[in-house]
Amino acid sequence: MFRVYLDNNATTPVLPEVMEAMRPCFGEHFGNASSIHHHGQEARAAVDRARESVAQLLGCGASEVVFTSGGTEGDNLAIFGLLRPGDHVITSTIEHHAVLNACKHLQEQGYEVTFVPVDRRGVIDADDLKRLLRPNTKLITIMTTNNETGVIQPVEEIGKIAAEADVYFHTDAVQAAGKVPLDVSRIGCDLLTISGHKFHAPQGVGALYVRKGTQLDPILHGGRHERSRRAGTENVPGIVGLGKAAEIARAGFEHGDDKKMMDLRDRIERELLHIEAAGVNGEGAPRVPNTTNIYFDGIEGEALVIALDLKGLAVSTGAACSSGAIEPSHVLTAMALRPDRAKASIRFSLAKQNVREDVDFTLPLVAETVGRLRALSPLWNSPTRSTVASSKLEARS
Repeated sequence: MFRVYLDNNATTPVLPEVMEAMRPCFGEHFGNASSIHHHGQEARAAVDRARESVAQLLGCGASEVVFTSGGTEGDNLAIFGLLRPGDHVITSTIEHHAVLNACKHLQEQGYEVTFVPVDRRGVIDADDLKRLLRPNTKLITIMTTNNETGVIQPVEEIGKIAAEADVYFHTDAVQAAGKVPLDVSRIGCDLLTISGHKFHAPQGVGALYVRKGTQLDPILHGGRHERSRRAGTENVPGIVGLGKAAEIARAGFEHGDDKKMMDLRDRIERELLHIEAAGVNGEGAPRVPNTTNIYFDGIEGEALVIALDLKGLAVSTGAACSSGAIEPSHVLTAMALRPDRAKASIRFSLAKQNVREDVDFTLPLVAETVGRLRALSPLWNSPTRSTVASSKLEARS
C-alpha cells in the first residue's frame, strides 16, 4: 500500500545522513565520553562537535548547550531547576503538557502559577502577560510555536518584557527548531528547549540552552556530566545524530526547505477549505511553515484519523502524547472553539521528506473520507445542521 506520512510534529523520520553519522558510535567509536583513554576521548570529541553544531543552530555558545533526553526533560530542568519556594511563574493555557503539567505540579506544591490566555487565533497578548508580573515573579515560560496549530508566539516581545522586569524567560522551541531560524539573542531568552526527533534526529535526545551565568540546579543527581547540570552517561549516538540534524537544518534554511514546506502546506489548506464547513484553526496568526490544523464540522477527528490511516495517510488530532484522550484539545478549547469543533480538528504536519506527490495523494482522500463519515454522522444529518454549516463564517468573525 502506498503510504504518506503527514504527522511530523509527532516525530520525524531519521535522515540517512544522520544515521550514517551515528553509525560509528555503535561500533568502532563506542567509548564512554567521560573516560580519559583513547576510546573515551574519541566519544568526547564527537560530543563536542555535536555541541558546537547545536550551538550554531541556536546562536549561542557551545558551553551553553546541555544535552538531555528530549523536550520533556529539557522543559522540566528549566522549570524545576530554576525555581525556589515562594516564586511566581507565568505560563500560558496552550503549552505542551511537558510545561503545563510541570506548572500544575508546582501549584500542588504551593507555588504561585498564572496561566495567560490566548485569543481566538491562539496568540498570547504580550501586554496581558506584562500585567500579570508580580514582585516575586521568577520565571516566564512560553512556547515559541504551538505543537497543534503551528502558531508562533511573540517571544521576542516577551523576551524584552522579561529583561525589563529582571525575570527569567524560558521558551519551549521544540516545534520551532528546524522549521524556522532560532537565535537566542534575538529572542532574549535565558533558557530554550529543543528535541531532536522533531527535526530528523533520533528519539530520546534533545538539548537545553542555558544562558551563561544562569544558576540551574540539576533534577537528576549523580555524576558531574554536562558541567554538573545533567547527570548520566551521555547518549553519544543520539547526541551525534542531533548535531548532524542541526547542521542539516541550518543548511536547509539556505536551500529553501522552509519555503518548500510552506508551499505544500498552503496547497493543502487551499484545496481542503473547498470542503463545506471546514476551516483553519489559527488562521491569520503567524505560523511555522509546515503545520496546519483544520476542522471538518460534523465528524469525529479520531474516526477520520483511523479511516485515513486505513487508506495509507498518517495524520493526527493533535499532540501525540494526548492520543486517546476523551476530552477535546486544551489548545483548541483555549482558543474558544466549541468542544465538537475541537474534536473535529485534524493536524497535518510536513517535513523535509514530503513532496508534491504526497499532497496529490492526500487531497482527494481527505475529501472523500470526510464526505463518507459525514454521511454516517447524526450530527451532520440533524435538523440543526444549518447552524453547523454556517460555522466557518462564525469562526472568522
